[in-house]
Amino acid sequence: MGSTVLSLRIDGELHDRLRAHAAKRGMSVQDYVVRTLIRDDFDERFARSVEETEKFYGAA
Repeated sequence: MGSTVLSLRIDGELHDRLRAHAAKRGMSVQDYVVRTLIRDDFDERFARSVEETEKFYGAA
């Protein structure tokens, strides 16, 4: 899988908060943001799967 560049413009306060969160985890801001996006994407796909399963089997 290749990679693509995504450039974001964020205000200084948000960047400072992201940097603090990333530092607590020993990560760069870039790695922290990417992991957060991956986690959110997984959570969304998991929730959708649960909804589809409930539709198929009927909610308990």
